[in-house]
Amino acid sequence: MPRPKQKPGTPTKPLLKRPVRIGSLDTAPLIGELRQLHEDAEDPNIGRMPADEELFGALLYLEANASALKTEAARRAAATKRVLLWEYVRERADLHQAKAIEHARAAGTEWADLAPALAVKAPSAAYNKARRLQAAVLAALSRSDHPVRRTPEAVREAERQAAIRALSERQAEEQAARRHALLSPVAQRLIAYRSTLDDDDEVTFWLDQIEALLPDCHTPTQLVSLRKYVEATVRELTKAERQGSLSAARADALAAYRAAASLLSE
Repeated sequence: MPRPKQKPGTPTKPLLKRPVRIGSLDTAPLIGELRQLHEDAEDPNIGRMPADEELFGALLYLEANASALKTEAARRAAATKRVLLWEYVRERADLHQAKAIEHARAAGTEWADLAPALAVKAPSAAYNKARRLQAAVLAALSRSDHPVRRTPEAVREAERQAAIRALSERQAEEQAARRHALLSPVAQRLIAYRSTLDDDDEVTFWLDQIEALLPDCHTPTQLVSLRKYVEATVRELTKAERQGSLSAARADALAAYRAAASLLSE
């Protein structure tokens, strides 16, 4: 009985399983460990080995001088570390080549000119290879458990989704900036008229928080904190007003408190 034909997969569908990757790796200490193995073996050429930070050159040296290691255990440990480091280089190569292509295109380089550099024969093949390399970049930046499939269609869809997220984040930042532009003057008025609002208790505590934060309130986290502090101040002042504790407050201080309450209720 003939086997049923499998339907081709959807090009934009994300991978079901995250490929195993080395990811972030501090390579200099590993090269240092390999250097120590060669020093312990009294490698006569060790003085020619590149610095620990020169990963590619150091790996070439270690490969060329692998026979200097005298014990099987040392050769096994060194070779395994070299395998790990070359895998790391392979992963990083895709990311850096994709960035080089991006720079070349930004400088006006045509796909036909990039084809030989990408070891393909046609401009369309250069474009498709560049799209597949871009999948590695998107996978490295992805927060998803399902990395981008290495197809041009999947990369375009991932880029579209990334653009939507970037737009949403930018809009949120702009909205936060607009809120801050309204909230900051209100908070400053509360501090300016705090002399008759202070109660040496909760109101004083929250006004102190506002006063400490206002001079350097720029980041999204700081903007959120400022709003929380103003909300807490208004909450405590509202309690005090209900209890009749604000009867001695000046009119301009009460106006500052009510302006803050009005802004927060919008």
